Amino acid sequence: MRVMVDQVKCTGHGICEELAPDVFEIDDDGIAQVMIAEVHGASLEDVKAACVRCPTQAITLLEIGSPSSAEKA
Repeated sequence: MRVMVDQVKCTGHGICEELAPDVFEIDDDGIAQVMIAEVHGASLEDVKAACVRCPTQAITLLEIGSPSSAEKA
């Protein structure tokens, strides 16, 4: 699955970085950046948890190969 962060919605709480530090990093501006765009296995489970716990719901998971079918975990 492909991970995306809505830079407008993100307010830099850092929960995503705590739950999936290999995938997310809070930049110098306090906004989450995706470090690994495509996730699988354990990383995918961590990203799903980050999606659920993101207070601004800024994280989106997309099926690879079908960008029109966005899935929020």
